Amino acid sequence: MSLLKVFSADQAQLIESIENHDRIATRLRDAGVLFERWQASQPLDHDASQEAIIEAYRPAVDRLMQEYGFQSVDVIALGPDHPDRVALRQKFLDEHVHSEFEVRFFVDGQGLFYIHQGDKVYAVLCQQGDLISVPANTKHWFDMGAAPSLKCIRLFTSTEGWVAQYTGDKIAAQFPRVEQFTA
Repeated sequence: MSLLKVFSADQAQLIESIENHDRIATRLRDAGVLFERWQASQPLDHDASQEAIIEAYRPAVDRLMQEYGFQSVDVIALGPDHPDRVALRQKFLDEHVHSEFEVRFFVDGQGLFYIHQGDKVYAVLCQQGDLISVPANTKHWFDMGAAPSLKCIRLFTSTEGWVAQYTGDKIAAQFPRVEQFTA
């Protein structure tokens, strides 16, 4: 189940918790973040190819590509046995920004996005079927967990892919990791 928790940025104190998907989408829209539910147009096997996955979500992918000018789309999958899982997790855990949107659609699994805006931090647990789009130049970080299990469609406006500029702020250390968040 998708979950949004809103915290105070200065003390990491819980302000609000929302489990209803429509209410989460509305609350995040107020913060400039797109949050949607997508459904595949056809059943997908667990080992479906990148092309089959993208094709199953083609209408929604094409809509976003046209609306935001995305130039490329791909699928990333990370499992608990991925050889670079520790390094990848650490890379995403520090607060950073991107010069373009960060768009993730969860085909399978889950991940925890933290979005830092002003005096609030929005913690969004994304599950299978959730799309999140973090606007360009928005402070955020992501936790895929120590034993990640996710498959995501990613959309990019540039051909460089994922490029982060780290803020140097240690705020992310004050907030629960995905294991504590979901406990």
